[in-house]
Order: sequence, then structure tokens, then C-alpha cells
Amino acid sequence: MPDRVKRVGILTGGGDCPGLNAVVRAITKSLIHFDDIQVIGFEDGFLGLLEKRYRLLDWDAVSGILQQGGTILGSSNKANPFNHGVERNGEIVYIDYSDQAIDFCRELGIDALICIGGDGTMAIAKKLMNKGLPIVGVPKTIDNDLFGTDVTFGYDTAVSIAAEAIDRIHTTAQSHHRVMLVEIMGRYAGWLTLGAGLAGGADVILIPEIEYDVDVIAERVLERSRKGRRFSIVAVSEGAKPKGGELTVQRIIEDSPDKLRLGGISMKLCSQIEDITGLESRATILGHLQRGGTPTAFDRILGTRYGVAAAEMVRNEQFGYMAALRGNKVSAVSIDEVGGKTRLVTTDDQLVQAALATGVSLGI
Repeated sequence: MPDRVKRVGILTGGGDCPGLNAVVRAITKSLIHFDDIQVIGFEDGFLGLLEKRYRLLDWDAVSGILQQGGTILGSSNKANPFNHGVERNGEIVYIDYSDQAIDFCRELGIDALICIGGDGTMAIAKKLMNKGLPIVGVPKTIDNDLFGTDVTFGYDTAVSIAAEAIDRIHTTAQSHHRVMLVEIMGRYAGWLTLGAGLAGGADVILIPEIEYDVDVIAERVLERSRKGRRFSIVAVSEGAKPKGGELTVQRIIEDSPDKLRLGGISMKLCSQIEDITGLESRATILGHLQRGGTPTAFDRILGTRYGVAAAEMVRNEQFGYMAALRGNKVSAVSIDEVGGKTRLVTTDDQLVQAALATGVSLGI
């Protein structure tokens, strides 16, 4: 370990997310402001580390990016130094390039690597850390499913976008007396759908952690219709599934760490509800609309707090830890406790209880 940290690398792994640029900006400016530490940004996440693509991040390079969505560095949700696919004789083979990645960091004189990402990124960061590369983590995902932190940046923006979509669909549902289903991202965790459904006043909220009964959903919308409420809003997570049933898979991506691309559950449910109830039903899949655009003020502030905390951990050589929001305080949590784990909604969570207390059906 050097006497003093002089050069730091940053990468943004996984999918894009509102607030990423706020984090990159805060890390860079904080490191330069306090200790004049040089910052290197790897392009397209771990892929840039493998392909030796990087750029210098100085004060000017990160000025004016606070309000921008996405990431100026680019990202990749496929690159994995421990299992990287390359073409050999017309076939894709997977090779462990982690030693080469670590050697390249050392060639560049990088004293620490800050990895900004979700569970997959943290799992890779944990492995690199165990092989001797000094690592600091920053939690990122719109799904809010990263273990060890109460909130990830990007979640608030995605919830706001999905809730606004539900608000807009309300008017069409009321005008045409329809059952309207809104399919929301989140993979295997229901935080995004639960938050957006509560904020948007959905009548039914379906999440992966609680398997639904379509007959219960049908009875709820019929009950509303009988009482003169001639429309219903169903917020459904892309990972929701019926009791004893399977996930609805849109397609399979063989070279991705998470091979399943979920999607289409709202279309399937739409047909089932219409067949059972006779009520006209329509489905809207929000898709990537939820993860783009300008971050909310909350995510800009949280991203800045995370970035400053990560920079401080680097300056203090507090490696092997991730910045985490617990309560109202940003603190450090061991990456060993985080990597490869998923934080799921539990039935006793206050959001679930709030939904039930206000008459929302969870399909059970």
C-alpha cells in the first residue's frame, strides 16, 4: 500500500441509473478538492477495465453533469472480469481475466478502485477485493434491492416516473371504464412497484415476493365495478407470478450475468382479467422509460452524499467497504455483507402494511 493515495479509478457497472453522474461528480471534486488526488474513469464499466479504455476526470470534466441522467462514463451489464466472453474459432468462450484487470490497474498506478453499481457489480468488486485490489463501493439501482443500505440512488427518480405514469393512466381508465394494468421494473424485488403503486393510488399491487391469485384480482375489480367505481388500476411488477406459477420471461440473453429478461406479465394478466370479469382491460409496459432522464433532487443529493462518503473512505484507506444509507446517516458497510445478495420486500414491511391498511389488494 502506498504512503498516500495518489490516483483513484472509478467505474459505473450494470444498467444506467439517474444520479450516476452526481456520484461521479462528487467523488472527483471531493478527491481533487481535499488532496489533489488524480481520478481515472473507466469507460463502460468493467468492460473498459478489460479493454483498457479510460479517461482522466478533472474538475472541468465533471462540471455541469449533476442534473444529467445516465453516466458520462458509459456502462455495461455484461462485462465480468472473472467470466468474460470472447470469440474463439467462431464460438464464445468464457475466460477469467481478473488478474489482467488487476495488473492493468497497477500499471496505471491506481491505488484504489471505486465501483458504483448494484448487486452484480458488488459481487465482482468483492472478488477483486479478495484478490488484493483496494475497493470502495457505492450502491446504485432503481430496484432498491441492494443489501446493506436502506435506499439506493436512482430509486426515487424511478418511483416518481412510474407514479406519474399511473397518474396519467387514471384519466383514461376513468373515461373508458377500464381495468388498466401498469407493468413496472424491479426484477425479483417489489420495491419499485410497491412504492409507485402506493404513490399512484393503485387498487391492486402485485410484487414478486407475494404470489398472486388471479381470481382474487378479478373479484376486486368486479367489486369496485358493482360499487360504481367503474375502473381499476393494477400496478404489477415484471417479476410477479401466480401461485405455483412461473416468471414471465420475455427472452433469454445467454451472455448476460442475469440471463432472464422479464416482461409481459401485464399482457398475460390483462387477457385473464378480461376473460374472467368481462371488463375491458388494457396493459402498459413502462420499460426503460423508468430509468432515464433527469434525476430528482433527492437522488442528486443522495448521489452527492454517497460520492463524498466514498471519497472520504478512499482518503482514509477504508477499503473493502460500501457507502450505505442507514436511517438518515451515510455510513460504511462491509462489501463482504453486500456482494451477491438481494434485499427483498417482506410481508411485515411498513409499505406492505400501509397498502393493506388502505384497502389495496395484493392479489392474495
